[in-house]
Amino acid sequence: MMKLTGLAFAAGLATLMGSTSMAEPVTATPGQAVNAVLLPKFLGILPFDQANRGAQEAAKELGSTGTLEFIGPTPENSAAGQIEMLTNATTQKQNVVMLSNNAGDQIAPAAEAAAAAGTKVVTWDSPIPNGAGESFFVAQVDFGSIGTVMADMAYDLAGGAGEVAILSASPDASNQNAWIEAMKQAMTGDKYKDLKLVDVVYGNDQSEESYNKALGLVDKYPDLKVIMAPTTVGIVAAAKAMQDEGLCEKVKVSGLGLPAEMVSYSLNGCAPQFALWSFVDLGYLTYQASYALATGAIKGEVGEEFTAGRMGTFKIEEDPGRQGAKRVLMGPFTIYTKDNVEAAAN
Repeated sequence: MMKLTGLAFAAGLATLMGSTSMAEPVTATPGQAVNAVLLPKFLGILPFDQANRGAQEAAKELGSTGTLEFIGPTPENSAAGQIEMLTNATTQKQNVVMLSNNAGDQIAPAAEAAAAAGTKVVTWDSPIPNGAGESFFVAQVDFGSIGTVMADMAYDLAGGAGEVAILSASPDASNQNAWIEAMKQAMTGDKYKDLKLVDVVYGNDQSEESYNKALGLVDKYPDLKVIMAPTTVGIVAAAKAMQDEGLCEKVKVSGLGLPAEMVSYSLNGCAPQFALWSFVDLGYLTYQASYALATGAIKGEVGEEFTAGRMGTFKIEEDPGRQGAKRVLMGPFTIYTKDNVEAAAN
């Protein structure tokens, strides 16, 4: 066995440290041709439009000489439409597809085929549950923390006791499902022992369907105190339903919503508190990360750090909610009440 001299050992140690803990965050070279697709769950709702605005901002800032397409299916054909659009993007040899997944693990074979063909798949907002074919997931916030925040808001609005129901988006939305499971887990704590989760229903992120599902909940559960809607479409629909039926004093609405869409319901007491993050920032960060990946500035490996323009430095890490998968964590989220919702809505 060869022995290292003290000098050689020190030099080797310095090299090792320089390649790990002392490594500087990577900054992608601007002005390269990256052909990218931003693929939301479907078109036609404000949060995804905001994400596109952020992605377009980042693309302009980086000076990409490639294309950035914003395409998506209809709500009625979301899962099948996403799979088809990802497949088409692969055939067109797009450099990267940025996917907010609404097809569960059904989309994994298309993502794996894309990766094999050289098209990177970066998820945002909603990941591929098993992580197959995905380079990494740009997470808006830590999913476990969302569950705790939703449980706490339900606890506050119910006065610590009573029946709570959840109005979610689609049964295959992996982000919604993870948040609901995290909320259920949080509610096993002693603090929430007098809260009872009575039902989970799905409005498929369509306003009329979500409105009717909310009304169905109050008909089925006359003692219901809180409807928790972790979806920007569902929370507006549920709040409007309670307002229209004159039930805002009896049944409170909470969850995840856009201040601009929720301001009146917060001020009139139908939705006294709710939470969200910036979708503009989420789109911006997703494009920055995807550009760095597509240009080879990063490889998508755990431990890599990169700069993301105005948002600073981020790190690829193991995703604690999906074994073997990776994430980039954005954060934070904000809880909105009548005290801060008007300022945020402007």
